[in-house]
Amino acid sequence: MPLSEHEQKLLEQLEKQLHEDDPKFANSMGSDPGRSWSTRHVVIGVLCALAGVFLLLVGVTLQNIFVGVLGFVVMGGGVYFATMRSSVAAAKTGAKANRKPGKQRSSFMSSLEERWDERRRGEP
Repeated sequence: MPLSEHEQKLLEQLEKQLHEDDPKFANSMGSDPGRSWSTRHVVIGVLCALAGVFLLLVGVTLQNIFVGVLGFVVMGGGVYFATMRSSVAAAKTGAKANRKPGKQRSSFMSSLEERWDERRRGEP
């Protein structure tokens, strides 16, 4: 659902005020176009974390420290893997966008990012 003109103007004013008040924070909060969330990473990471919890519980039940520690390590690795951002997925979407230079991206966030980049370059 697109924003109304009034909402877009309010959003632009908020962005401008944020950059004036704290430009370092505003730049750190900006999205990095080279990195994106990967559904595959999230699914595999969650499955690994669940397997790690299972191993941890089995280790506690069997009173086997090695299995418990292994479960904890697998669980931690799964959480880390799930929260990683993939630069490969962004490269694929960027390649698709570069193949059709005349076609506009239809995503709401993409259009906001394009407008943001134009504003930062000083274009109207």
